[in-house]
Amino acid sequence: MDDSLSRGNELFFGGDLSLETATSALQEASRGRDDADLFFEYHHSEGLNWEDGTLKNVQDETRRGLSVRVISGTRQALAHSSDLSLASLKRAVASVRALKGGNVTLAASPEHIHVARYEASHPIADFGLVDKVALLQRLEKEAHRKESAVCGFWASLHSSWQLVLVLRPDGSHYCDIRPLVRLGVRVTVQQGDQRETGVAGTGGRDHWNNWTHKTVTNRLLDDAIGMARLNLDARAAPAGETQVVLGHGWPGILLHEAVGHGLEGDFNRKGLSAFAHLMGTRIAAKGVTVVDDATITARRGSLTMDDEGTAGQNTTLIEDGILCGFMQDRMNARLMGVSPTGNGRRESYAHCVMPRMTNTYMLAGDHEPQEIIESVKDGVYAVQFGGGQVDITSGQFVFSASLAYRVENGKVTHPIKGATLIGSGATALRHIAMVGNDMALDDGIGTCGKEGQLVPVGVGQPTLRIDNLTVGGTS
Repeated sequence: MDDSLSRGNELFFGGDLSLETATSALQEASRGRDDADLFFEYHHSEGLNWEDGTLKNVQDETRRGLSVRVISGTRQALAHSSDLSLASLKRAVASVRALKGGNVTLAASPEHIHVARYEASHPIADFGLVDKVALLQRLEKEAHRKESAVCGFWASLHSSWQLVLVLRPDGSHYCDIRPLVRLGVRVTVQQGDQRETGVAGTGGRDHWNNWTHKTVTNRLLDDAIGMARLNLDARAAPAGETQVVLGHGWPGILLHEAVGHGLEGDFNRKGLSAFAHLMGTRIAAKGVTVVDDATITARRGSLTMDDEGTAGQNTTLIEDGILCGFMQDRMNARLMGVSPTGNGRRESYAHCVMPRMTNTYMLAGDHEPQEIIESVKDGVYAVQFGGGQVDITSGQFVFSASLAYRVENGKVTHPIKGATLIGSGATALRHIAMVGNDMALDDGIGTCGKEGQLVPVGVGQPTLRIDNLTVGGTS
């Protein structure tokens, strides 16, 4: 018995609730249904927030519960409880049986082909509270040592340890232990009456000691201070339609939001996506290949298995500009006549499964980043992004650049602020003119929202040049 199943038995079963009695109850729920599963979750999270020499708050939360789900056609019923007893499970089964079903053949269980994408470490237990507070103190002290103009400092440490167990009516069961850590810093610097802020963060599914040594923390502080210092000298952003160069790594958040959600199976099955009915057609410029990859070791969005027991996969969505795949959970895959891609995700046991992204990124092209900059006569170079909004149905987006530069005659000249990128994901894909050879993933800070559910994700891309993109500025 592997460690995750052994821990699952300890956390979820006792008294009259066992793997066997739970399976029997699920079999009752699944009669006459297309699909069914029983999901158990234990989730322990801890968060520390530090501000200007003070530990502002410490959060320590644990949730544990189960949910039974049945699917019939395009409908699904979910009943959940934090009471891990057989009586509670039977009440949940009685609730979901109210979903009308037909005389159908139950869908087959996923294959047990799971390759571990992260170690089953416990970041909360492995790095003590005293050590975490000492790290936050050290970060603030180092920020002031690096930059005398620092007038405000904030940092956060967030850790979680999640164990999930998925049970199928045929008795198949799938377990996964998922660690997750995130370290973030925010620095404010002052010059005269002007103040500017810079941010940086990192993290992944790993031990804390891989993210807290001085090489990593010094880089975070340098990045945050550097962003703040540059924005002190930034000029007003230009406005109008222009060429835009997107930096590598985190700027892939624009791809994630403006394009990625539109390639999730549910939106396409329902015809709500701008990419619905375009499978096999060109939707992007040649040279543009986009994948959703849950298989990268220890990345924030990686999954050994999804929340339905399907193994995490590397799914090609766009290949050389041609739409060739969607991200699928089990229900939407069945309804669309394709295979699940390991993208069935849920925020917790109390939420329904939906097709969601994992690590979504564009593959590298052939151009040197400097070559791309030199090709721009008059444009904008966006290196980091803040917030943004996207309409999934139309693909229209608005994103604000937190760190950007003016490009003139092939050279980066001065930083700008107040730049927002406005456009449509489908149009932006077709207007990609150059793809760099420097693909990078983000630093491990992404969280994606969909229909009120939040899940950790990763993004990435190489340096890109997009033509005819609207920049909203202040000049």
